[in-house]
Amino acid sequence: MRIGIFGSEYQLEKQSIIRRVFSKLTTLGAEVYVDADFSDFLRDTFGFEPPVAGLLSGDEFNLDVAISMGGDGTFLRTAARVNRQNIPILGINTGRLGFLADVGSTEVEETLEEVFKHYYKVEERALLRLGTEKRAYQGYNYALNEIAVLKRDTSSMITIHTELNDEYLTSYQADGLVIATPTGSTAYSMSVNGPIILPQDNSLVLSPVAPHSLNVRPLVIPDDYEIKLNVESRNRTFLVSLDGRSEIFPTGIRLTISKANYTTKVIKRYNHTFYQTLREKLMWGADVRMKK
Repeated sequence: MRIGIFGSEYQLEKQSIIRRVFSKLTTLGAEVYVDADFSDFLRDTFGFEPPVAGLLSGDEFNLDVAISMGGDGTFLRTAARVNRQNIPILGINTGRLGFLADVGSTEVEETLEEVFKHYYKVEERALLRLGTEKRAYQGYNYALNEIAVLKRDTSSMITIHTELNDEYLTSYQADGLVIATPTGSTAYSMSVNGPIILPQDNSLVLSPVAPHSLNVRPLVIPDDYEIKLNVESRNRTFLVSLDGRSEIFPTGIRLTISKANYTTKVIKRYNHTFYQTLREKLMWGADVRMKK
C-alpha cells in the first residue's frame, strides 16, 4: 500500500506519536512517501529520518491513502494538496480539537491496522468553489470548510450584497459573512453562532460575523444554490479567506460561490460516529460538577 504522509510543523511535543506512525507503517510493510517540507521539519527539528520510498514536492502523486498528522488545519492543507486525485485522507490528531483529524494517540496502531485491512468507511465531503472575474483569486479556489468574506484593518463594517440563485436576499452590514459546508459548520461558522449540520446533509449555511442588526441570523440553504456577493467597504478593500488562505480584494469584484463538482474523501473508523465526536470534542452531555 502506497501511503503519503503530510504533517504540521508546529507539533514539537508530539514527536512520540509521529515516530509511532512511521514505526507501525514499517511493520505493516507500507511504501511510505513524505511531504518534502514535513520531511525537512522531521530531520532539522527532531533529527528523525525515517526510511521512505520518496518525497512529495508537487501536487500530483499516486497514493492509496494520504495521512494528515496535525489538527484540522493540517487536514485542510492536505485536502488542498490532494485536490481532485480521489485519494482518501486519514486524519491523525496531534493538534487540539480535531473534527477532521479525529484519530487520537491511543488509536494510532489499531487504526493503521484497520486501514491495511481495508476495514474503514469513506465519507465524501462537499467543497465550495469560488468564482471571480478574470480569475482575481490567484490561489486554490476551493474550500472544504468555508469561504469567508471579511473586513480588513478598519473598525468600519462592510456591506455584503447577497443573491441566491440571482434573487436578492439581503445586504449584510457586518464584520463579515461565512459561507460554510456541513464539514465547516463546526469550524468558523460555529464560532459565530452558526448551526451544526450533519456531514451527510446537502446544505450550506450563511453565518454573518458581528452583524449590525441583531435580528439577522444564520441561514441554511440547499447546497445546489449559487451565491453571488458584492462588497462595499470604506477603505475599498476586503478580505476573502478560503479555509484560512486569504487574499485582499478591491471592492467592485463580484464573487460567485457554488458547490464544487468533486468531493474530498475522508477515512473514518467504523466505531467513530459524528455524534460521538460531538460528545467528545464539544463535551455534550458532560457535567463539569461530576468528578471521575
